[in-house]
Amino acid sequence: MRILIKPIISEKATLSSDLYNKFSFLVDPRANKIEIKKAVENIYDVKVDNVSTLNYGPKRKIRYTKTGIQKGKTNARKKAIVQLAEGSSIDFYSNL
Repeated sequence: MRILIKPIISEKATLSSDLYNKFSFLVDPRANKIEIKKAVENIYDVKVDNVSTLNYGPKRKIRYTKTGIQKGKTNARKKAIVQLAEGSSIDFYSNL
């Protein structure tokens, strides 16, 4: 199971990483906090203090077409906010 799917790079996530040393990741919905902590520490070689997770349910969508009403939904997602120890940092832009 691949725990970390991708880092979240947005204005809000960048501001929180600059001010509070917190980094956001999109993670596998089945992963728990301990697995997320180990994955971040192994991949980025940093010390993790705290992990917070947020579960997002699927968004329901309806389309009206010639053949009738089409119902669907997006995938459920899980987001993890990882707070690093003092002095640790992750540079997402070094490999560009």
